Amino acid sequence: MKKNLAEFIGTFWLVLGGCGSAVLAAAFPEVGIGLVGVSLAFGLTVLTIAYSLGHISGAHLNPAVTFGLWAGGRVSGSSILPYVISQILGGIAAATVLYIIATGNGSDIGNFAANGYGEHSPGGYSLTAAIVSEFVMTFMFLIVILGSTDEKAPQGFAGLAIGLALTLIHLISIPVTNTSVNPARSISQALFVGDWALAQLWVFILIPILGAIAAGVVYKFLKK
Repeated sequence: MKKNLAEFIGTFWLVLGGCGSAVLAAAFPEVGIGLVGVSLAFGLTVLTIAYSLGHISGAHLNPAVTFGLWAGGRVSGSSILPYVISQILGGIAAATVLYIIATGNGSDIGNFAANGYGEHSPGGYSLTAAIVSEFVMTFMFLIVILGSTDEKAPQGFAGLAIGLALTLIHLISIPVTNTSVNPARSISQALFVGDWALAQLWVFILIPILGAIAAGVVYKFLKK
């Protein structure tokens, strides 16, 4: 139960910090933080939770990460469902808080940092581009996670490596899909946007999980 609560809180912080920076601060007139700021915000959420709650739950904060760690032999199959439910609920709770804040000055939520492709991609990128981007980015994210948390890796630096990896991923792929690599993050925002975001949500659930599982299998092979 404590592990599940830690995953709830950690994912809450990731969605509130990452999506909150995108919704509230990215385009703030004259002093907005832009894409670089949003990328840093996502990385900082993971970095801070990794060092504060990682010793309790492992700080997955992401269903794809849980599936990837399972494929890599790091967690048992029985932990997948409780972790994923906790992560999704944490994301939804954060999106609810963000919705209340974002509409506090009478503004419309707009795209609410939801993930999309085609006309809903920030750069107008196609479904194929979105699939390739999400698969590759999640694959590499899990390679970094599995490698930096390996027993043979330098100790104490995993949180830094993982946080910086997520920052880099966002620097690359925000223009393509608004960057998911995390089904819980995508679900939480899509529920509030509805319509097109829910119709395109399958990509941001299925593809990150497949990319993560592929990374788990590959890393397990490399370790043999």
